Amino acid sequence: MESEEDDRPMETTPLNNSDGCQVHVRKKAVPFHRNPATCLMTLGLLAGAVVLASIVAIYSWNTDNQPICNDPCKLTLVESIPWNLTYAAGSPAHPSTYSAWMGLVQKAQQSIDIASFYWTLQGEDLPAYDESANEGQEFYDELLRVGQGGNVKIRIAQDIHDGIFQNDTAFLAKTGAAEVRSLNFSRFYPWGGVLHTKMITVDGRHFYVGSANMDWRSLTQVKELGAVIEDCPCLAQDVGKLFSVYWDLGKPGAELPSSWPAAYQTNYNLQTPVQVAFNGTNTNTFLSSAPPEFCPKGRTTDVDAIVGVIRSAQKFVYIAVMDYAATTLYRYNNNIYWPVIDDELRRAAFDRHVEVRLMASKWNHTTPVSFRYLWSLQDLNFTSKDLSISVSVKLFEVPDYPDVEKQFEYTRVNHNKYMVTDQVAYIGTSNWSADYFINTGGIGLVVNQTSGQLGKNSVQEQLKAVFERDWNSPYAFSLDHYSQER
Repeated sequence: MESEEDDRPMETTPLNNSDGCQVHVRKKAVPFHRNPATCLMTLGLLAGAVVLASIVAIYSWNTDNQPICNDPCKLTLVESIPWNLTYAAGSPAHPSTYSAWMGLVQKAQQSIDIASFYWTLQGEDLPAYDESANEGQEFYDELLRVGQGGNVKIRIAQDIHDGIFQNDTAFLAKTGAAEVRSLNFSRFYPWGGVLHTKMITVDGRHFYVGSANMDWRSLTQVKELGAVIEDCPCLAQDVGKLFSVYWDLGKPGAELPSSWPAAYQTNYNLQTPVQVAFNGTNTNTFLSSAPPEFCPKGRTTDVDAIVGVIRSAQKFVYIAVMDYAATTLYRYNNNIYWPVIDDELRRAAFDRHVEVRLMASKWNHTTPVSFRYLWSLQDLNFTSKDLSISVSVKLFEVPDYPDVEKQFEYTRVNHNKYMVTDQVAYIGTSNWSADYFINTGGIGLVVNQTSGQLGKNSVQEQLKAVFERDWNSPYAFSLDHYSQER
């Protein structure tokens, strides 16, 4: 039988376990029942110490044991800009997702590994032909050609989606162009989940990571952002370890293992990022993964990476993500509160006076409840004689397709998932609600170039310019514009 002391509220302390994944240790709350002023002062000192310690602990890289990569790595930001979305002359522009994917496949000499959510590249779900589906068809035809050529082995790890959403891969497998495995997350988690990763690796030398699904819409009808890294075996082979996790879990009857093979372990993580020279600029970088159970030893979880990036910010945090919530969203009537990222943003704004800008998306499938979380965050924004807190939220709306009669389902949305600060750039594959970090497959790429010579060619400066282009565009509306949703 528990004592009265044991019945008091419990708090949790986040720790990193031996696999580099965050765990929470429960500890008893300490009763403060003496002098209130003393208690408040003590709490304030403790809070400041904890915040300072957490910043140092989570973002103090171990440069003594830091891995160094001498590969001539090249990083290129790539975007999908939906048809009928135009910017002012001279605005930042990057190569298209389509050209990046085609370039990767055409480089392949030995292998192509793809981790994906679903496949609708051929536009078979269209009631009639539309030219905006052409790029998806062309990329699919190129995959088919390369896979049937006999020299390049293609492997695809996908979610277990049924029906039309996997017809493309079924045909690739049937013709011998690719070997395909499907992950069933309901075997791994009671609440289900999906493989939401979007990743292509080629020959253990090049790879893509970003927001774009294997869908013709992702090339011409949906706004996407990602990164292509070329001639970088040290990182590409680390991405290959992430793919190996998916490949194993796609076997029939697969279960989550108690531990992963040593070959899947990594030395590149939040504490010891690998040093590379992206485009000639010294860079500290690593790849994170979600959910925690998909993390072999040494792999930083995706949420820990995001928290680390926020904690490192000294001046600003700019975020572009389709969905944002301090809860789960997909447990129907059993959603839970999960303010891990939300708390970090508030703490950065309040304690360190970091400017926070969050740009979410408004489209046909925006849920009314999402406005609650966005308003709650922006309500922290205020200025007084003693305190100034800068938190602002906007919603990005992609304009209609030129032919309004041809509006396609699940299109015309800003699908980006990235963050940039004065210190670090992060490009991910997950939306920012709890589900994506608890029971959904996703990855993130963290890039820090502050130790190098920053300029217009740095990844951080390029990503910041993309954010500011969108934030200041006529497609981004302040949250006040949606006051009726409050």
